[in-house]
Amino acid sequence: MPDSVFSGFTQNFLGKAPVWYKQVIILFLVANPIVMAVFGPTVAGWLLIGEFIFTLAMALKCYPLLPGGLLAVEALLIGLTNTDAVYHEVLINFPVILLLMFMVAGIYFMQELLLVTFTQILVGVRSKSALSLLFCGAAAVLSAFLDALTVTAVIISVAVGFYSVYHKVASGKGYQQKDHNANSDAEVVELHREDLENFRAFLRSLLMHGAIGTALGGVATMVGEPQNLLIAKVVGWDFVGFFLHMAPVSIPVLIAGLFTCWALEKLRWFGYGGRLPKPVRQVLQEYADNERASRTKSDKAALWVQAVAAVILVLGLAFHVAEVGLIGLLVIILVTSFTGVIDEHQIGKAFQESLPFTSLLVVFFAIVAVIHEQHLFKPIIEYVLSLPEGQQPGMFFIANGLLSMISDNVFVATVYISEVKQALDAGAISFDHFQTLAVAINTGTNLPSVATPNGQAAFLFLLTSAIAPLVRLSYGKMVIMALPYTVVMGGVGLYMVTHAF
Repeated sequence: MPDSVFSGFTQNFLGKAPVWYKQVIILFLVANPIVMAVFGPTVAGWLLIGEFIFTLAMALKCYPLLPGGLLAVEALLIGLTNTDAVYHEVLINFPVILLLMFMVAGIYFMQELLLVTFTQILVGVRSKSALSLLFCGAAAVLSAFLDALTVTAVIISVAVGFYSVYHKVASGKGYQQKDHNANSDAEVVELHREDLENFRAFLRSLLMHGAIGTALGGVATMVGEPQNLLIAKVVGWDFVGFFLHMAPVSIPVLIAGLFTCWALEKLRWFGYGGRLPKPVRQVLQEYADNERASRTKSDKAALWVQAVAAVILVLGLAFHVAEVGLIGLLVIILVTSFTGVIDEHQIGKAFQESLPFTSLLVVFFAIVAVIHEQHLFKPIIEYVLSLPEGQQPGMFFIANGLLSMISDNVFVATVYISEVKQALDAGAISFDHFQTLAVAINTGTNLPSVATPNGQAAFLFLLTSAIAPLVRLSYGKMVIMALPYTVVMGGVGLYMVTHAF
């Protein structure tokens, strides 16, 4: 191979990922066959799991689909699993794939309605504590019926829109005209900088409250998070059944989370408590008024169509009239048909956010197939199941929570619920106890995982979004701001799991 071609190959491999990251992935790919030959499939399987978790933890360096996919392909080539086993895992979890494909895309066509809702909340409530509670509570309610990733996308869109409007006005003459106290250009610039920093702190706290809200609501229903639907299908719960089984944990955690939101705003700890400057509020209010005044009959009709579709969505989910993904497809058909979206390319944009994660989920299932084929988690599951029955839910909650902090909670939930289902099929546990463990696994993967952006897809989406650098929301800042929620939600969740069943 000519040097120029080899040089181009090395540059193209994993694109703009850091050189050290590329070297680590190459080391993984070289080491796996050697470990397989020397130490056998069990050691190689555990090594593969560690490598895959590393790719999830380094998601900001490179989207995990690429390095994780290479590891999954190599696992097939060296015999850790086979294509039939992977297909079997995908087939079992096909409802989750349908959810990601169609439900997220369906909500994409309802963004206007959701944007209007959050806009009215933002400009209509003056108390920051009340506003934060409304943002957190609204995100929780929406995430209980919609996908948390989609709700986060809406919140981000609102924040980006308001930031852009204010920055545009504040950078021009319009801001100087509204500021009657400024006597010079220097004073205008200085005042703008102070207001901008305060506005960034204000948006930063709202974004985090909203993201936490998606976790508070997402744990409660089978459509709130992808792994919820997966667990529901394995156990056999419908929408109402899932909610009722989770309620002894999810409701107290929701109350504790909302109280934490209020307390953080009052105490102004951990980066919360930023207030909206008056000049900024004036700018945003005028913008909202202009949007309302310029709304055409067609725009108003579209909002009504989206509202009706939202009602149909909620009723369809509550009464389980069809698979969740098929209900999402219904929403796509209804909203696009009655709002004039008839171009193929317009419709295609709705699928851009969900399909990369759907592809990554299939890679998850390939790794899960390795775990099943090699029985890697069997000793751990057997140890936990050997404990007194009353201790098992708490142990599952802790194990899932710790792993979900550094890995993706969908992957963790998939592994544990599959292994526990095998224990049920083998007659090691009763069905009632299996349901209790399913609650522990679901809440364990949903609640403590807010500790880092790696644990929640919605958090990772927020961190990598356009708004994060604008409001100075870094990885470290997210961890710090999530810390009080992690302690409260994890602590209350663990207590309820160990005492409510």
